[in-house]
Amino acid sequence: MTEPITVVVVDDHAIFRSGVKADLDSRVRVVGEAATVEEAIAVIREQQPQVVLLDVHLPGGKGGGGAEVIAGCGDVRQSTRFLALSVSDSAEDVVTVIRAGARGYVTKTITGADISNAVLRVASGDAVFSPRLAGFVLDAFGTAAVAAADSELDRLSARELEVMRLIARGYSYKEVAKELFISIKTVETHVSAVLRKLQLSSRHELTRWAAERRLL
Repeated sequence: MTEPITVVVVDDHAIFRSGVKADLDSRVRVVGEAATVEEAIAVIREQQPQVVLLDVHLPGGKGGGGAEVIAGCGDVRQSTRFLALSVSDSAEDVVTVIRAGARGYVTKTITGADISNAVLRVASGDAVFSPRLAGFVLDAFGTAAVAAADSELDRLSARELEVMRLIARGYSYKEVAKELFISIKTVETHVSAVLRKLQLSSRHELTRWAAERRLL
């Protein structure tokens, strides 16, 4: 049986946090919650959940809300993904939190079943947006960068893409081998091919390359 995805719920309204926890299904396990910027950073660092459901407007901190929480969790960003869940559907809020590093943004009109599905998709590496909000992201970041990234990724085989994503997320060669059921030697071969095709010299450059293109 697959282990449930671990989640921290961050919102300054206790009744909303309770509602989210009640709506999430058995594929998701809530391991913590928080109501302020400071509380959120502390519990995320402590629990290191796979996904954080994060409101964009939060009290505390320096007034940066959800974006400030993401920035304050840089030490666990390799293992934790952030999904904004907010009543706001303003372009400014969407773009701000995505620039900070969130993997998606959904509004609080989403159903319980859809929240669980969104959490699983974000945990697997997908980006998730409520339909109208995706346009804000495209408008803000433009399609040229996306096209350039797609062109570069076309050079990689399907297996090389899998290896690239895991290495860029901070996995060791041994962990990648275990995850993909291949030998460490095969992982090394794929990494060498990825670095050569992308014209990079180290895994650190690969991580930066992937982060700049929001592939993590």
